Amino acid sequence: MAGGGGVKRTASPTRAISPPPLKRKVESTITKKAVSSFFTPASQKKPEQITWRIVNNSAVIGKYTSELGHKNSTEKPRIAAFDLDSTLVSTASGNTFPRNGSDWKWWHDTVPGKLKELNDNGILNSLLCRYYVVVVTNQKKISLKKDLKKGQSDSKSLVNFKERASAVMKQLDIPLSVYAATEDDEYRKPRTGLWKEMLDDYDFDVSGVNLAESVFVGDAAGRPNDHSMVDRGFALNVKVPFKTPEEFFLNADPEPLVEPFDPTKYLQAEPTDDVAPPFSRQSPLELVIFCGSPGAGKSSFYWEYLEPLKYERVNQDLLKTCIKVAKEHLAAGRSVVVDNTNADPETRSHWVEVAKEFNVPIRCVYFTASPALCRHNNAVRAANQTLNPESRTLLPGIAFGDFLRRFKEPSMEEGFQDIIRVEFRFRGDESAKRLWGQYWV
Repeated sequence: MAGGGGVKRTASPTRAISPPPLKRKVESTITKKAVSSFFTPASQKKPEQITWRIVNNSAVIGKYTSELGHKNSTEKPRIAAFDLDSTLVSTASGNTFPRNGSDWKWWHDTVPGKLKELNDNGILNSLLCRYYVVVVTNQKKISLKKDLKKGQSDSKSLVNFKERASAVMKQLDIPLSVYAATEDDEYRKPRTGLWKEMLDDYDFDVSGVNLAESVFVGDAAGRPNDHSMVDRGFALNVKVPFKTPEEFFLNADPEPLVEPFDPTKYLQAEPTDDVAPPFSRQSPLELVIFCGSPGAGKSSFYWEYLEPLKYERVNQDLLKTCIKVAKEHLAAGRSVVVDNTNADPETRSHWVEVAKEFNVPIRCVYFTASPALCRHNNAVRAANQTLNPESRTLLPGIAFGDFLRRFKEPSMEEGFQDIIRVEFRFRGDESAKRLWGQYWV
């Protein structure tokens, strides 16, 4: 009977309690090893096997030091690098993402044995050799903000990741480093920031690594059911062979790929002098509007072809403001280029009306770059100042989705004098080509 004033029942001295109470043995959770460690002088204690650090408030790096160590070798080092989720481990719960730090299991029973074999005497492509084993993983769900409510220095997501990764490293008990990208920056695969950190940590020079006999294994391979091809792109960027988990751990045959985006297809030779420019002035005073996705190359096209012809560029975010500025230029006798996406006929119709008001021809330059190409340009531009003269920030994915939702290809029926189709082609020196020609998304 519940209640604050209840009477406590007592056992009758003449009645036995059934069943009789059992004596419980209290087991201490303190081990001999822990006691020994407590009384061991600090100077004699072994260093922690797992250490963690954060680089540039973005990359999380964990290092496991095993007593096995790396054996000295006069050969060029080989690297066996792996994605983490759906490659080395999966969730024990069956969820897409782990519920907590203990929600994991090996992706396949063969995984731990194969990794230990690589550390000892690994066999890859019928070659007997040793490998440095590392994990390179995208972990955008990790927050590096401190958990002030609980007074912890690490967020719950970071605590869970460290617990999970530490458990993996301890079970393997081989020298191993984990590199995790938490932001959409230079560290996120397929970009190579984590690879460069790894080379620095191991004091490797890229020319001193045996890339041909190294490997990167990941599940984002560009297959029909894969969420992306960032792992395959990463391997291509760092110039090592690539395998899926099925190929590496289960000796499965390669699967067919969805037609991947290949940036090198756009690295064509520079045009020769006898090729006519893609745009030329046709009237003393005219209005030109661009139509194309963010990242399609509109601004670069303006600076290369229209700015030298003295066209004024307007690209204000608000249509009303943009129209006001354009009218001022036209009234002063200056031709205008509207450098915006102008995705749909309704938006373009406002500019047709402006052209009618000033009795000038209106022309449309239509940029045909694919969504994949535009996202690539967006990432390259944001990550490389040398390819970003206007200091553009990384556009969110919604910017591309919004354009595609509204887009209708321009037609002559809208009132244009002509429509010039522009196929994207990268322009830049050899250094810029090497940067742009990598995989970035």
